[in-house]
Amino acid sequence: MEDLIKRVARMIGDAKKIVVFVGAGLSTESGIPDFRSPGGVWDKYDPEDFYFQNFISDRSKREKYWEMATEMYGAMKDAQPNAGHIAVAELERLGKLDCLITQNIDGLHFKAGNSENKVLELHGTAMHVSCLDCRKRYERAPIQDRIAGGEKAPECDSCGGLLKPATISFGQTMPERETAEAFRRSADCDVFIVIGSSLVVYPAAQMPVVAKQSGAKLVIINRDETACDNRADVIIKGQAGTIMAAILKEVKGGKE
Repeated sequence: MEDLIKRVARMIGDAKKIVVFVGAGLSTESGIPDFRSPGGVWDKYDPEDFYFQNFISDRSKREKYWEMATEMYGAMKDAQPNAGHIAVAELERLGKLDCLITQNIDGLHFKAGNSENKVLELHGTAMHVSCLDCRKRYERAPIQDRIAGGEKAPECDSCGGLLKPATISFGQTMPERETAEAFRRSADCDVFIVIGSSLVVYPAAQMPVVAKQSGAKLVIINRDETACDNRADVIIKGQAGTIMAAILKEVKGGKE
């Protein structure tokens, strides 16, 4: 593994534009469960209940959605970034990071120090709530306080519209700007690093393919096999945080 770490460090040192793509495997190292895994949220709830159209049309479904969303938020709100998040933030500080594409909704990259203009959140964020009508944006914590106070399906205090966590639900359109920008950046980078994703959720899983087809080096850091292993220049299996910390240490010449 040491040789692979040194090889990736050399790629980073030579690179001008690095795109980092992260999935749930990075967040689990901060204690946030993979909600799709056995025993996760999706074992307790029926995903069919949470389609976007159901949220809009059925108050009972909205109440159940907020029950589920409150449980998920409880696992995220106090989580702290791990060594992998810190390493990605360090890539930005070193001037190497073109952008970070994330499928995660926990906001940990911002806690680690990444800038908002460097992060593309493909599935939105659980740290904010949006009104579906007037688009007013709320911090999440005050809305959770309202739910704790007895509101089961909160509404906008400006227009009375439906409030929903600013995440992308089943059946909801992917954010156009972020998705288009992520594909553009993927096609324009010289190194594409996947961290903690099995690369099975589309269209996001197509981005490393686009990068590779455009001439970028592809690095995959993940505990398990991925759908793009056969395209990768370097594959390192193991704990993402530990591996990324070792790579950044090598990039900086062995200095902490």
